Amino acid sequence: MTLIGPKPTWLTFDCYGTLIQWDEGLLAAMDRILSAKGGDIDQKAFISIYDHHEHALEEERPHRTFAEVSALALERAMAEFGLPFEVADSEILTSSIGKMPPFPEVVATLEKLKAAGFRLAIISNTDDAIIAGNVAQLGGHIDRVITAEQAGAYKPSSQIFHQAWKSLGISMEDLVHICASPHLDLAAARELGFRSVWIDRGTGRKPLADYHPNEIVPTFDKVPAILAAAGWMER
Repeated sequence: MTLIGPKPTWLTFDCYGTLIQWDEGLLAAMDRILSAKGGDIDQKAFISIYDHHEHALEEERPHRTFAEVSALALERAMAEFGLPFEVADSEILTSSIGKMPPFPEVVATLEKLKAAGFRLAIISNTDDAIIAGNVAQLGGHIDRVITAEQAGAYKPSSQIFHQAWKSLGISMEDLVHICASPHLDLAAARELGFRSVWIDRGTGRKPLADYHPNEIVPTFDKVPAILAAAGWMER
């Protein structure tokens, strides 16, 4: 597939893993938390268990804030590893998320996209207060931020995307969504039919077996070239 159809008014983005260094930041936060517990703890195995609980909690009703989800997921992961949980542990995690920096190429690329006339929005599985610190690092180029807290639902639910499009005053034909998460964002693209670009940063996350995004790039700074190839901006 390639990017075809009308030029989008908006480019929408996943935040963590797409614009912000999520894996690196999460590993650092977990290292800080787990090192205080003592013992030889496999951090990657721990994060895998944490992720499992996080995604399961995001699907439950009633809706929980991401601060609540992350705290409960952390508590449950620690229980599986026989570790004591303290409220301060979850505070370290949530405070660390907002401090996670963008990938090196992100701010300059956002500036280029904004200069080309696109409006830029983030659609993210987080809370307003948590993501504020990340957005503040993006050079002032982001026009709108839509969170799971605002929508009352987490990706890949269609609810958060419909909330975003309603908030932006557009239909899905007016956007291209750029993301790094195949099982959240690309799953929604498969269900809803919006145009998508997948940033495959080589993290080991696998594409969906029954869906192919319109374009695949290795890093965010390759996005302008594919938009130019579609005739939507100058090379």
